[in-house]
Amino acid sequence: MDDTQRSDAERRPAEGADGGPAEGGRAGGLSRRQFAKAAVAIGGGSALSACLGRNGDPDVPTGPDDLSTLPARQHAWNEFLATDDHGNHVAPRHRVLLLLNYRGEGTPSDAERETVESAFRSLERAYRRGNDGLLFTVGYSPSYFERYDEALPDSVDLQQPKPLAPFEDPKLDRQDAVVHLASDHASVVLAAEQALLGEQSKLNGVEVATDLSGVFDRADRRTGFVGDGLPADHQDVAGIPDSKPVSDDAPLYMGFKSGFRKNQASEDRVTIRNGPFAGGTTHQLSKIALNLEQWYDQDSRSQRVSKMFCPVHAEEDLVEGAGDNLGDSAQMAERGCPAHAEDHARTKGVVGHSQKSARARDSDGSPLMIRRDFDSTDGDRAGLHFVSLQRTVSDFVDTRDAMNGEDLAERSAVGQKNNNGILQYMEVLRRGNFLLPPRKHRSLPAPNPS
Repeated sequence: MDDTQRSDAERRPAEGADGGPAEGGRAGGLSRRQFAKAAVAIGGGSALSACLGRNGDPDVPTGPDDLSTLPARQHAWNEFLATDDHGNHVAPRHRVLLLLNYRGEGTPSDAERETVESAFRSLERAYRRGNDGLLFTVGYSPSYFERYDEALPDSVDLQQPKPLAPFEDPKLDRQDAVVHLASDHASVVLAAEQALLGEQSKLNGVEVATDLSGVFDRADRRTGFVGDGLPADHQDVAGIPDSKPVSDDAPLYMGFKSGFRKNQASEDRVTIRNGPFAGGTTHQLSKIALNLEQWYDQDSRSQRVSKMFCPVHAEEDLVEGAGDNLGDSAQMAERGCPAHAEDHARTKGVVGHSQKSARARDSDGSPLMIRRDFDSTDGDRAGLHFVSLQRTVSDFVDTRDAMNGEDLAERSAVGQKNNNGILQYMEVLRRGNFLLPPRKHRSLPAPNPS
């Protein structure tokens, strides 16, 4: 989008049906949820102004005066998130991913590190850590670390991204860094983004000390949302049938809940244990196009449950609505689904996505990853930004191998993609791998920081 196009687009959220300023509940046909999502997707100063003009400044407490009270781990989000009635962590509703490239030649200087750290500390002072304030992480790619003569320590498994299935051909994200911004308030992620890019001098009444504009160039911007009602409000895009099938209780486009507490790794499980980056983790990012015409127009509810969860879930009618009734677990091990994946593939002709993925466990039965993904309408089509955290990139590869189900396709009637979980409805467009250092090393780290 060029500057002229952005200038016009940025004004859209503020316009009512007559082209004038929007006021009240549904200006210009947009509900409050639709308006907030549209503002985040468009971005920029005008979108932020429109968002604040309509909804006002959210009542968000500032962060602590003493930043040393914050967790050492960037990815320590769970204790700051709301939980539902079953103890599942509720994901922040609005997201922005900023992919950045280092502007300098050679390796970063200490002065640049101080500038970057000051910018991140400004965010932490401006907003309380949490879904009702701001959560963020910053990660660095293998390509970033290649500018150094020394290699990453053996305690860090950070591989270059690659295709992970014979039917994949993703473009590979080799940008130097990624910043993930998350909040329940659209205006908070927009304002934080503007501050990092040098376009906002004050956040939540707090002066912004420095920004990233002299150190990084923005290479890409990706946006999205997760939570009940948001997918339903934004289903008028390519990849979703015109019948508007996404229900208002669905937190994601495919109609079902994810992120059950017992089906997620703990933050301890995904944390790097040794070496200079102890307290960090790895961050995998996939940009996925969703093709849900068949999912909704041809597949029955029973077929969708079988493919998303497990054939047993469909046969026993275990899933009500989006699946909130399942509590804190997708009921995989409880129903013997992972152990019977091959049998179900052979005798029932279908195997579930969660059923396959649940086969990837460590020696004590723990999942290997935390999912922090969200839906998107980037490019005016339904999509998913799949964000996962894991101790090693190999843990993601192992989980993806289990999800691919190639072993099941070889020994049964399920296809490489058809009736093999939800593979036929998803196309991986891009993939990147990043290291999330602990907070003390989050600003332009060397491979072996002291």
